[in-house]
Amino acid sequence: MNEWEWQTLEDHTPLESLTIGGVEVRPGDLVRLRPRAGGDVFDLALAGKAAIVETIEQDYEGQAHLAVVLEDDPGRDLGLLRQPGHRFFFSPQEVEPLDGEGGR
Repeated sequence: MNEWEWQTLEDHTPLESLTIGGVEVRPGDLVRLRPRAGGDVFDLALAGKAAIVETIEQDYEGQAHLAVVLEDDPGRDLGLLRQPGHRFFFSPQEVEPLDGEGGR
């Protein structure tokens, strides 16, 4: 790959919002994690936890993914700095908006 091709892969704008279950979700909003069945050990550990949407990304196939940090993670600041181990990705089908429970 040449430098232009790499830059094209990196140039993508996060989405400002996404509608999930009739609720508009934006970065800073609270969601409940509901990972799909058959996931990995992280899915089991994170199921039911409240998380803060850090950003809404779109992959190169146009699918949306929410990058979240756990609300009760003592290393949450590391997730907000996009450090590994404190930021997790979920599809819109794997989160439940917590409208009115302290989002934004």
